[in-house]
Amino acid sequence: MTGPRRPPRRTTLGEIRVRATVGDRRRGHLLVGLAVIPCALGACGIVGRKREGDGGSPRGRFRLRGGAYRPDHLPVRPRTALPLRPIRRDDGWCDDRGDRRYNQPIRLPAPGVSAEAMWRGDALYDLVLDIDYNRAPIRRGRGSAIFMHVAREGYRPTEGCVALARGDLLKLVGRLGPRTHLRIG
Repeated sequence: MTGPRRPPRRTTLGEIRVRATVGDRRRGHLLVGLAVIPCALGACGIVGRKREGDGGSPRGRFRLRGGAYRPDHLPVRPRTALPLRPIRRDDGWCDDRGDRRYNQPIRLPAPGVSAEAMWRGDALYDLVLDIDYNRAPIRRGRGSAIFMHVAREGYRPTEGCVALARGDLLKLVGRLGPRTHLRIG
């Protein structure tokens, strides 16, 4: 004789939320069910009208498009239902509002084009997730390279991304999937 059947545990989350910390708009909390995870936000906090270079994290509800990881820092691909690929040394992200590839991945070097290197000297992009901000359609000057990534020591502010401690991000990514939404603000 068996007891009552439990419903199967949901493996991927439907929504995770970010709220700014009272008294410090550059820091926040990621709310995952009942768990509260500290995070860093853009230097200007959460903004309603994001612009390139404003230092704000965009307010809104976004999908997580997938991501990438540094294979030399994480030799085993993190387990997740999101599409995830290894970062290559020549991976970049175009933040040049005058270029047709604005807010899209590109190959480096890209002479004459402003772009962010994805293969970084620090550990911030050991695991990086693409937040679906300003992606379809892409509007030039409305902000680029908005990611969820590893936080700097002390949760120092980002350029507009959401950043978590490495261990928290590695744990969280296992619960994320293509239907997960991130609500900022």
